[in-house]
Amino acid sequence: RHVAEISTKPYLIRALYEWCADSGYTPQLLVAVDGRTRVPPGFVKDGQIVLNISAGATRNLTLDNDWIQFSARFGGVSHEIAIPGDRVVAIFARENGQGMHFEPGETPAPPDQPPASGADEAPQPRGKPTLKVVK
Repeated sequence: RHVAEISTKPYLIRALYEWCADSGYTPQLLVAVDGRTRVPPGFVKDGQIVLNISAGATRNLTLDNDWIQFSARFGGVSHEIAIPGDRVVAIFARENGQGMHFEPGETPAPPDQPPASGADEAPQPRGKPTLKVVK
């Protein structure tokens, strides 16, 4: 029987979150918003939102394998945030932009196939930090 491979993405997100916290950086998520993504719509720009997920900015943060959930204040109003893990485009430190970029809906490539080339050459939206794919 073939067992479905578990994505490394949620583990990488948790590891980079811890690295940011341990380094004194502010962990931020870049999220591609879709119908399943629960965020305040007034803060979405070009179908994306950047969220500060630091301990000081969130309450009840959970970084599960399938969902990222927390409460946060936007413009002084508390919102319940829910993000499907496959909608996370990047996690990075606000202070220096270091982190990891993911393709939306990315699934791990089978071990005998190299990842598609050109994934890290996509143009970055203006005003967003520049991120490099870490291999």
